[in-house]
Order: sequence, then C-alpha cells, then structure tokens
Amino acid sequence: MRIRLMKPWLFIMPALLIYLTVIFVPSLYTLYLSFFNWNGVAPTKQFVGFRNYADLIFRDSVFLKALANNILWTIGSLTIIMGIGLMLALLLNKKIKGRIVFRGIFYFPFVLSGVIVATIWTWMYNPMQGFVNKLLESIGLENWALAWLAEPKIALYAVFVAAIWHGVGQPLVLFLAGLQTIPQDPYEAAVIDGAKPYQMFWNISLPLLRETFVIVVAITMVSSMKVYDIVYAMTGGGPAESTHVLASWMYFQTFKFANIGIGSAISMFLIFITMIVIIPYVYYTTKKSHV
Repeated sequence: MRIRLMKPWLFIMPALLIYLTVIFVPSLYTLYLSFFNWNGVAPTKQFVGFRNYADLIFRDSVFLKALANNILWTIGSLTIIMGIGLMLALLLNKKIKGRIVFRGIFYFPFVLSGVIVATIWTWMYNPMQGFVNKLLESIGLENWALAWLAEPKIALYAVFVAAIWHGVGQPLVLFLAGLQTIPQDPYEAAVIDGAKPYQMFWNISLPLLRETFVIVVAITMVSSMKVYDIVYAMTGGGPAESTHVLASWMYFQTFKFANIGIGSAISMFLIFITMIVIIPYVYYTTKKSHV
C-alpha cells in the first residue's frame, strides 16, 4: 500500500528537485538579498529591511518609468501582437494557395533570438542608411525621417515595432492550432442560416477558442513582463533612460551599479506583479471554461 502511495511522488520527484533547485531556492535567496544593502563582493551585508523597496517607489524615477513602460508593453502585446496573430491565423486557416509557405514566413521571425532581431532593426532604423528612413524618402515623406532610437518620446515605440515583427508568430501558431480543432459543422450550419462572416467569428470561433485564449494571454503577459533582450540590445535603456523596462533596470542596478539589494527588490516586484496578474486570470478563465 505504501509503495502504491509513493509511486506518484517517485515520478514527480526529478522534476520537483529541478524546480526547487533552479527556481524556488534561488527565488527565496533573491528575496532574502532584497532586504540588504550589498555590492556583491563585500564580506558583510547591511540589513535595511524594506528600505530598498521604499527607495524604488519613492526615490527612483527610472524604476517608475520602467514600470510604466512594462505596463505599456503588456497592453500593446495583448492588443496589437495578439490581434495581428489572431487575424493572420484566421486568414491562414482558410484554403488559400500557398498558405503553408505563408505560415512559415510569418512564424520565422519568432525562432530568431531577440539579439538578432535587435541587430536587424537597429540597422533598419539607422538615421542615415536605414531602410525605414530610405523608404520614407523614396515616397516623398522625408520630413518624417527621424533618428528613431535616439528620440526619447518615440524610441520605446520603435523598439515595440521590432517586437511585433519578432513576436507575432507565437500567437499565430497557437491560434491556428486552436482554429484547426474546431469542427466545420457549426460553420456549415451558420452558412445555411445566412450568418455573416463576422457573426460566425463572434459566435462560433471566439467561444470555441476560449481555452486557446487562456494559454495565449498567459504566455503573452508573462513574456511582456520579462521583456529584456530586444530592449537592451537596441537602446540599452536609453536615450535618457526612456526605454528601460523592469528587467533591464534590474540588470543595470545589479551588475553595472553593484546594487544587489536594489536589483533583487526589482526582481521581487517583477515576480509579484506577474503573479497577481497571471494567477487570478488563469484561475478565473480555467474555472469558467469548466463550468
């Protein structure tokens, strides 16, 4: 009897040990470090309690800017990237010539690393020889040509355009997989009843994609909260600290300024914000889908 009760735990144990070693224990240690003032090499740490958290909220304007940028990035990801992915999935789910080729074309940027995408788009945004400004000049809009990554008011949006090109393939594939699991019978019945395409989308496709939306929204929110590589590689948080996100500012505080406590506190903020958004959302949507 005991062997039967222990058998499930024996199967879980390898993954559980990896999770505890790689994720849980380091997270607890990071939480511990967030209560200290430490440069990472000194033999002693100065306990400061919640002062690191208070300094971030009340004294660190870059942290607040990074938090605002993360919120903007998340909103843009949930609306623009997901919206384009859904539209492309609906289009490529139809029986059109060359749809398999187009699926590969639209998904290809997602398999590239963020640094490669950042390098490509940094060259495209080059104010003198970049494709974007050359295109604007060729169509008579030379007055719109800008130093896209050097303007504090538009640099983050320029980086986000690159992120759209990079990230739209993931929701595209997930939505496409969800659409292909929907049987054709409801659509055929709707056509017989005289339903319009938008009515079929709203009353058939969207409800039957509910579980897919749970996955896509959760993945998109997590990805948008921990975005780092493309921002750091394209702007390094500049100009004038205007494009920092929480992950990049955490890196700067931890490794460039040697403020281990501050960097750990930022990571705790990032974990906490992600958890309070993701856990209720997944719980509510999965519970609703099983009602």
